[in-house]
Amino acid sequence: MKTNLFDLTGETAVVIGATGVLGGALAEGLAAAGAKVAVLGRNAERGKARVQSILGQGGQAMFFACDAASRPSLSEAHKKLEAALGAPGILINAAGGNDARVTVTADHPFEEIKQEDWAANFDLNLVGGALLPCQEFGPSMCRRGKGSIINIASVSAHLPLSRVVSYSAAKAAVLSLSRFLAREWATKGVRVNTLTPGFFPAEQNRKLLFNDDGSPTDRTKAIWGHTPMNRFGEAQELVGACVFLASHKASSFVTGTDVCVDGGYLCQTI
Repeated sequence: MKTNLFDLTGETAVVIGATGVLGGALAEGLAAAGAKVAVLGRNAERGKARVQSILGQGGQAMFFACDAASRPSLSEAHKKLEAALGAPGILINAAGGNDARVTVTADHPFEEIKQEDWAANFDLNLVGGALLPCQEFGPSMCRRGKGSIINIASVSAHLPLSRVVSYSAAKAAVLSLSRFLAREWATKGVRVNTLTPGFFPAEQNRKLLFNDDGSPTDRTKAIWGHTPMNRFGEAQELVGACVFLASHKASSFVTGTDVCVDGGYLCQTI
């Protein structure tokens, strides 16, 4: 009898940040694999639109308003989604982004970054992007003896990018936290891995990558020149790796690892 290693039927998957481009693609991909998806985010309009997209494709999903940087908000959403969809066995932490207040430019040098702005960016990318959701959902997975947590990192966690020093540092911390939890929860049936995207155009970085006329900026040309595939990734190209890590059958012995979907960016030298 053949087993579909990537069938998530019967699983409840929580996707925090599914209101964004990449998180939304992951939510739709998990639903297509059979999971019931809890779409969590702060923007109700986008969250409900994502749910409608999933339902329109024959999947199952519900939206739950949530601020991932607030433990009480996470706890409330956890109670509601578990009552509606069942206990989650998959958690995707896809919330995050860079804050213009901590972006280094000629007019805003590193030494002028304010401590409170740096902290706010860490709250977004580390605290809300991994720490608090893992604290909220991880223990219940451990009690049930089964779970897969996927934290979204970044190639900038490996090779710090110019201008986005706070973002790079926060994502490096996400990698470290994920490896710590992978070790701590390994004997409790909970796997913790990171998924590292390369460069995928999204709302938050589009102005840095394309001019008003749609032509590539110098930054885009530099990125492509450092990416062996010589292009950006498309959101759907993250789905396969995510479903693999989410599946308790396909990746049952995989924990504490970082799966890079970057077009070869991290293997490029000169």
